[in-house]
Amino acid sequence: MAITVERSFRVATPAPTVAAYLEDFTHTEEWDPGTVRCRRLDPGPPAVGARWQNTSQFRGRQTTLDYRLVAREPHRLVFHGVNRTVSATDDIAIRPHGDGTLVTYRATLAFKGLFRFAEPILRRSFDELADAVQARLPQVLGSLPPHPPS
Repeated sequence: MAITVERSFRVATPAPTVAAYLEDFTHTEEWDPGTVRCRRLDPGPPAVGARWQNTSQFRGRQTTLDYRLVAREPHRLVFHGVNRTVSATDDIAIRPHGDGTLVTYRATLAFKGLFRFAEPILRRSFDELADAVQARLPQVLGSLPPHPPS
């Protein structure tokens, strides 16, 4: 069993700009209200296999996951994070929509061991966090310059 939350929204920012911004997972500090800090663990531009360490605050506790970019397609980014208690997948679809972009953000969390029994209790909290991301991320994406840096 796992918890999955999904939110979709439109922004006026072009899809290539949105994709260039979101492929750098360190930016979660700017748009994910739960992220306390996120740092890159390896050098170079984001590419499949790139790694980050993300520390989040959730229900009064901090937890750190090691994330990896596992898919980087023209209209989709997939990040997978793990620690000893949870496996998380952030699947982000980025589709051109008129002059802007339709973003669909899906997060799936699968708890390990005895922690999996907490999933029903945690589901509402993750829905609330997804609502907060949906409120913040469009603002951040909407404030980006229209062309990604070269």
